[in-house]
Amino acid sequence: MKVNVTFDMTPEEFRRLLGLPDVQQFQTDVFEQMMEKMKAGEEGYDPMSIYQPMMEKGISAMADFQQNMMAMMMAGQTKK
Repeated sequence: MKVNVTFDMTPEEFRRLLGLPDVQQFQTDVFEQMMEKMKAGEEGYDPMSIYQPMMEKGISAMADFQQNMMAMMMAGQTKK
């Protein structure tokens, strides 16, 4: 059996439905402060040093996902 459910609502409406907080203004403020410090050349606000940990985790997460998928496919092959 296959069931499809479609929600016709905006992301804002969906966020409210789930009871999630509105963090848009907070994100905007933090981003503006970060940009000001990067433009001023403050220590520790090099764009590459800020985003490097996120890039590494994103790449390793994808590799982990691929390894898990391969392990599941191989496990299915050995049971047959």
